[in-house]
Amino acid sequence: MYSIGELSRRAEVKVPTIRYYEQMGLLETPERSGGNQRRYDEKGLERLAFIRHARELGLPIEAIRELIRLSAHPERPCGDADRIAREQLQSVRRRIEQLKRLESELERISTGCTANHIGDCYVIRALADHDLCADEHG
Repeated sequence: MYSIGELSRRAEVKVPTIRYYEQMGLLETPERSGGNQRRYDEKGLERLAFIRHARELGLPIEAIRELIRLSAHPERPCGDADRIAREQLQSVRRRIEQLKRLESELERISTGCTANHIGDCYVIRALADHDLCADEHG
């Protein structure tokens, strides 16, 4: 059995995050010791590692919740889990495209300034007037 501090160290997840996952229903409410301390078993550590890895991959809480529900039924087909992974991949690709547009726009406005004074600075003008942007990037 692990205290919340030991669980935190082993899973490399901060204590407030563990409490948050409990409140969100991602981690089961742990047993309590005689001194009312949370006591986690190996299953809790494994679940927390699963959640941490899913969060590192950018999965939203609801997707993680669904994956946890799916994992409780190992005999079922994995189509829903595959769907969740594909949806996350599509989301990541959309963010990458948006970041590429941001990169392009920032490069354009940062290299487009030939002024020597803030009053004439293209960066300041472009940030103040969205119409000076080359394309939609928001």
